[in-house]
Amino acid sequence: MSTSLPRSPEMMSAGDTALVIVDMQVKLMPLIPGQRRIIFNARRLIDGAKILGVPVAGTEQYPQGLGKTTPELASLLGELPSKVAFSCGACGEIFERFSSQGIHRVLLAGIETHVCVQQTALDLLASGFRVYLAVDALGARYAVDHETALKRMESSGATLTTTESALFEWCQQAGTPQFRQISQLVREAAPEG
Repeated sequence: MSTSLPRSPEMMSAGDTALVIVDMQVKLMPLIPGQRRIIFNARRLIDGAKILGVPVAGTEQYPQGLGKTTPELASLLGELPSKVAFSCGACGEIFERFSSQGIHRVLLAGIETHVCVQQTALDLLASGFRVYLAVDALGARYAVDHETALKRMESSGATLTTTESALFEWCQQAGTPQFRQISQLVREAAPEG
């Protein structure tokens, strides 16, 4: 008879984690280096979340000026709340809903790393959520802002991860129909540039 170690409290699961896509809008995305890769990874996270039953939410920062969410993601996310505050905490109903569902971990993807993502992460941490950052699904116009924000969020208690790592963490094991679907997402070829 074999026994398993208990699962680490550091890891996300499909039952306790939500995904939030932060402000990936049409007028700002073209200014972000690696935008195609960021959109590709955010889309894979959304697809994986839907396969595994992970709740997904998103926001739009001042859409009258920055436009709507990029079409590749908008069709998957549906109608999104808009905000003028940089932190997604201004859309408190999202996080109240998560809390009522027993969600205490949030994986963030989106832009810009040093503004809306960082302020959201810090507010979530202050509110008692565990925060995870899909670093390959985050971006900012300038590398120094992106890198500095990642360091600041990590030093404040956020956990850095990647899209593929998050997908397999949510999945937890091989040999299931969901694992086969997640494996297909992971094998998709990333866009050039």
